[in-house]
Amino acid sequence: MPRSIPGCVMLDGRAAIRRRLGLRLWLSGGWLALVLLAALLAPWISPQDPLAQDLMSGRLPPFWVPQTEPGFWLGTDSLGRDVLSRIIWGARVALIVAFVAGTLTATIGSALGLIAGYFRGWADRLISRLVDIWMAFPPVLFAILLIAVLGPGLMSIIIAIVVIDWTRFARVIRAEAMNQGAMDYVASAQVAGMPRGRIMLAEILPNVLPTIVALLSLEMGISVIVEAILSFVNLSISTDQPTWGGMIAEGRISVHQAWWVLVFPLIALFLTVLSFSQFGEGLKDRFDPVLR
Repeated sequence: MPRSIPGCVMLDGRAAIRRRLGLRLWLSGGWLALVLLAALLAPWISPQDPLAQDLMSGRLPPFWVPQTEPGFWLGTDSLGRDVLSRIIWGARVALIVAFVAGTLTATIGSALGLIAGYFRGWADRLISRLVDIWMAFPPVLFAILLIAVLGPGLMSIIIAIVVIDWTRFARVIRAEAMNQGAMDYVASAQVAGMPRGRIMLAEILPNVLPTIVALLSLEMGISVIVEAILSFVNLSISTDQPTWGGMIAEGRISVHQAWWVLVFPLIALFLTVLSFSQFGEGLKDRFDPVLR
């Protein structure tokens, strides 16, 4: 009987893993690219004005239902506003919060984590104690408190997310920097007389960058959820502006008469958050030098 070669089995397994990771990366990246294009091109691709109200056209069903009217592809809400147009414009708010808040959170938290993990000593003790104190506050209540103090608005949401979530990056990157700091290549750079700051930026940072990218993508998904939650409780931007959380709150009231008002923004929110998470993990698996 023919015997399988262990090396060939291992190569086949690696190829299958690469194909699975590549499919996950392409699917999540494709959805995020679609949402980004919809947000950028919203004034030109929206079939209707997202703020236009027509009570005579309230709660029209989606296009495949016989009793609907042409031009309202995903139906209308109780005020006659087009659901598809409001989802497209709501993507703008979600992505602005995701990219701005996620980038600021990653920059602040990663910088503090690198300093604490590589320099150790008093810097590590100070940053670690600050992280412990910060994480003692319940994040949701802390966010609501900050919004109440700062006032509703897009900038207030971004500030609240950055103030709360920088600790996630600081803790993870601190641990990664400690592991990388014990590697031989860091000792070699120290023996060669390279300054400690340059070692941190030129040697350690590139090796923890895949972890930062994965955390950043995850943080963007979390930022979308936080904005949706605050919109759901009317603590986000003006209620007239379309947001996914606001649409979910409106659809919850009339879910038995017009289920599409709730379901479609909920699907958009779910797929976007899931794609952010999977996209970050896929990038980390593909470009992590340790895994390669």
